[in-house]
Amino acid sequence: MSKEFTCSIKRIRFDENYQPADSTRLTTNFANLARGEHREENLRKTLRMINNRFNALAHWDNLTADRYSVEVDIISVDMDVEGNGHTFPIIETLQTTIVDHKDNKRIDGMIGNSFSSYVRDYDFSVVLPEHRDKNLASITPDNFGELHGKLFQYLLNSEAYNANFHKKPVICLSVSTSKAYYRTANQHPVLGVEYRQDDYSLTDDYFHKMGLTVRYFMPENSSAPLAFYFAGDLLSDYTDLELISAISTMETFQKIYRPEIYNANSSAGEVYQPSLKYQDYSLTQIVYDRAERSQMAVTQGKFTEEQFIKPYQAILEEWAASYDVTSEVAKKNVSKKQAA
Repeated sequence: MSKEFTCSIKRIRFDENYQPADSTRLTTNFANLARGEHREENLRKTLRMINNRFNALAHWDNLTADRYSVEVDIISVDMDVEGNGHTFPIIETLQTTIVDHKDNKRIDGMIGNSFSSYVRDYDFSVVLPEHRDKNLASITPDNFGELHGKLFQYLLNSEAYNANFHKKPVICLSVSTSKAYYRTANQHPVLGVEYRQDDYSLTDDYFHKMGLTVRYFMPENSSAPLAFYFAGDLLSDYTDLELISAISTMETFQKIYRPEIYNANSSAGEVYQPSLKYQDYSLTQIVYDRAERSQMAVTQGKFTEEQFIKPYQAILEEWAASYDVTSEVAKKNVSKKQAA
C-alpha cells in the first residue's frame, strides 16, 4: 500500500492589496507583479484587464459591458511527506469567482488557470540541463516528470482538494515557441477557433504525465491560441462562464508576460509559429520583470533539490514506485457511492 502524504490548502486574495507571502514561488506572474514601486497600479490595471476581457466575452444580457467582475484567489498547496508537521510548498494555482452584479450573485469560476510548481522548476532547471550536459543523444532523462505527475494526481485525489473544489483544474498556458500550430474548422462559441499541432512539446508531454490532455483554442479577438490542459472533457465539463473566467484571467497574464505573442497587433493565421522575436506588438503599461522570472526558476529548482528531493528521496522513490493512480480513483469513487 502506498504511503499517505498530507496535503493542506491555503488561499489569499489577489487584489490591489496583495502582498506575496515569504513562501510563495516568486517566479509566478502574480507575485512578480506585486512588488516594487508600481505594485498597486500594476494590480489595479491587471484586474481591470481581466474584468474588461470577461465582459467582452460574456456579452449576452450585458449591454453596458460591466455586468461581471472577477475575483482571483491564489491557491497554495503544501505537502507533509513524513507526517511530522514539516511541509513543502508543492503547487500554486488560481481560483476565480465571478460576481454577477445584475443578479447580485456569486458564481464559481475556474480552478487551475495558472500553474506554478517547485518540482517542475527542479525538473526543467536542474535535472534537464544536467542530463543534456552529460548525454546529448537523449533529449530527456528516463522517468522525466513522473514523480511530479504522480504528486499532482495524488493532490487531485486527496481529501483536501475534494473538500475545497468540485471540479478538476484547467491549466491555461502559452503555446510553445518551438512548434507550429494549424487552424482547424472547429469553432467553439466561447473558446473560439481550435488549432492543432502534430508534434507535442516537452511541456505537453510533461502535463500528460500529470493526467492532463491539451487542446489549443484562439478566443474571439485574441492574437494567438492558448494551450488548455485538462482532465475529462474541456467542452462539456465546464460552463461558458467558467471557461471565460480562465480565458480572461490567463490571457491577461500572457499579454503582460508575452506581449510579442498575446498582445501582437495581428492575429495568428492558418499556420502559426509563435515567436518572442516578433516586433509588431503593443505593451500593456504594466511593469513586469521577465528576466527575473527566468533567473528565479533556476534558484527555485535548486531550492527544491535541497529542501525536498534530497531529504525525502528514498521516501519519494518508494512512494512513486508503488503509487497507482487508477486504484486511487477507484477508491475515491467507492467512497462517493458509500457517502451517497
